[in-house]
Amino acid sequence: MSLVLASSSPRRRDLLARLGIVPTRVESPAIDESPHARELPRAYALRLAVEKANAVVRGDGDVVLAGDTTIALGRRILPPAETEDIQRDLLGKLSGRRHHCLSAVCVIAADGTLRTRLSDTIVAFKPLSLAEIDAYVACGEGLGKAGGYAIQGRAEAFVRFLSGSHSGVVGLPLFETRALLRAAGLPLD
Repeated sequence: MSLVLASSSPRRRDLLARLGIVPTRVESPAIDESPHARELPRAYALRLAVEKANAVVRGDGDVVLAGDTTIALGRRILPPAETEDIQRDLLGKLSGRRHHCLSAVCVIAADGTLRTRLSDTIVAFKPLSLAEIDAYVACGEGLGKAGGYAIQGRAEAFVRFLSGSHSGVVGLPLFETRALLRAAGLPLD
């Protein structure tokens, strides 16, 4: 039995290594990640994880693992920070507020059984000054990330409260992932 990681994220590979897992193959799924009209954040994160898992080729005996991390402010899905201007706007919106980091995981077992789990972590940022936002944007680590920040880096200093899965905010909730991989028959200690 081999594991296919449907992700181009080096963070997901690093997190799997914490479980002692090295994927046999890593494949970057090509899907449209645009939210559907009136799609709520939880449904969006789960849909993307399933679509990513289904987008990669699964051979005989392959188990496929995919994930998606979505930042939600109320019912709003925040986009990834594709530019510095978007990142500044996102950090301004998150400043001094609580938000949800929804980390969805999908595993397709060798027999084709599809299972999903969703980790919902509440993160609260301290109020950020414009100078703090500018300095963080200049460091470059949050560019391309959901919500415009990487909690495993400098942005961790902005977090005044976290309730849930720290690994989920990084990009793969390990508790849920381990349970899904065990259910798919992967031998884990």
